[in-house]
Amino acid sequence: MELNNHLRDFSRLSLSFFERMGLSHNAAAIVNTLVLLLVALGITYGIYYVVRRILRLIVIQTIRKTDIPFFMFLLENKVPHYLSLIAPLLAIYVAIPVVFHDYPQLNKLILGLCDIYLVLVIVWVLMAFIKTGGDLLKEKPGFKGKPIDSYLQVIRILLYLVGTVVLFSNLTGKSPVAFFTAMGAISAVLLLMFKDAIMGFVASIQVTTNDIVRIGDWITMPKYGADGDILEINLTTVKVQNFDKTITTIPTYSLISDSFQNWRGMRQSGGRRIKRAINIKQSSIRFLKEEELPQFEQIQLLTSYIQHRQRDIEKHNQRVNADKSLLINGRNLTNAGLFRKYIDSYISNHSGTNKRMNIMVRQLAPTQHGLPIEIYVFANTIIWAEYEHIMADIFDHIIAAAPYFGLQIYEMEGSGDLKQIEINQSI
Repeated sequence: MELNNHLRDFSRLSLSFFERMGLSHNAAAIVNTLVLLLVALGITYGIYYVVRRILRLIVIQTIRKTDIPFFMFLLENKVPHYLSLIAPLLAIYVAIPVVFHDYPQLNKLILGLCDIYLVLVIVWVLMAFIKTGGDLLKEKPGFKGKPIDSYLQVIRILLYLVGTVVLFSNLTGKSPVAFFTAMGAISAVLLLMFKDAIMGFVASIQVTTNDIVRIGDWITMPKYGADGDILEINLTTVKVQNFDKTITTIPTYSLISDSFQNWRGMRQSGGRRIKRAINIKQSSIRFLKEEELPQFEQIQLLTSYIQHRQRDIEKHNQRVNADKSLLINGRNLTNAGLFRKYIDSYISNHSGTNKRMNIMVRQLAPTQHGLPIEIYVFANTIIWAEYEHIMADIFDHIIAAAPYFGLQIYEMEGSGDLKQIEINQSI
């Protein structure tokens, strides 16, 4: 109250000064108001600048002395800036009645605008603290990968709703009950407007509860062209950074309404699956003659297997009195069988395969492209480039090894192959 009296005395003195300079009362009042307004704005900005510097200095010194992440996030989310906006408002509330003393209607309008601005500043301050709390939670091991942003957005919406109600009440002079009554009348329209937000919030709860995806997971969703790591999960969208560094956004609700592939299990296992087949020409598959076996025994990975297997086969053939004048009688080794065993031994001893996970070489159903021999094994790394190198190294060796077993790998004849056939036929 005493401060107001001093300000009013200053206003009267300045008005008298301008009147003594020869201005009329009305002109002196206008000039006096403008001068007082400029002085008030200068003082207001000075208060804001000083308070902001002090708050930032306090936070920075606290960070240096304590190294507590909370204060670092306070600085990153501009909490000192938003808090420093409150102090000038208090000065404005004191100065406005004095500056616009001769203009009551304008005085009332500006004070009303200040009320609106105060509500907005309070909402901004609370938002900054909420964002700080969210950033702090993201650093906790138990909350890493959780869609924290979705819940923060819900809280922000509620804060904006409360702020809107307060502004409505201030501007209209009506009770907040009237606002909610009006909201109820247009609830169907509001539900339609906020349909995506409501569905996204429900999806966020289900995603968190069922641990469907986490931030950092690699997902593949062909419907939306997404193939990469999740960067952010918020109320309405999921942001995915593809491996070509492009960004794809997916509706949050699609995580529970559509199908997608999550590669988290592969990353956690420490091994990535190799599942690929080569096609063998079926016409190149045959029984092996006994005199051919010493040549195959020179292959170190097969030496003990051939010796052991051949003893079992000879015992069986003797027991059933098989006529070996024809190879089809009794049991025999085949070049395809030895090839499968060789591949199995090779990948089992390969330095790039995971020995704790499944290792299998199997035949698939024959097709018009030959007999598929599928290699099912896991690389001992999840790093993409290393995985591709291991897979290429394995198949380079397998393809190069096939001729040693008298096997041919099927490939569709190209124009060059046909031309070579025609040349051979003409010769």
